[in-house]
Amino acid sequence: MRTIREQQLYRDLAVDMIQRDRRLRVTAIGPDGRAECLVEHDLHGTTGRVVRIRPQALRSPAKYELLDEAPTLAIDPRYTALLKAMNGAHRAGATPRDYAQAAWDALGYREATP
Repeated sequence: MRTIREQQLYRDLAVDMIQRDRRLRVTAIGPDGRAECLVEHDLHGTTGRVVRIRPQALRSPAKYELLDEAPTLAIDPRYTALLKAMNGAHRAGATPRDYAQAAWDALGYREATP
């Protein structure tokens, strides 16, 4: 049985999620025992959202594949803001400039005035 820890990264193996390649990063374990997870990747646009999952579900290899055991990055509020910005910019016809502008705005940068 696997232990659920903050910073672990999982792939959702539900039938309707496999094609979406949805990946979840555990950001906290709530007082009720549920894992709060940040959607780090989802081809259908839910990147940046937070979901709450029962630990029994995360422990099941048939439901969630553990991709990253060791923390490889610190959950930083700027990281979450960037994920949300990328999700907001994602649409048909989005250009690299659209993504860059969304990231720039999410981090609070302003254009330099001459």
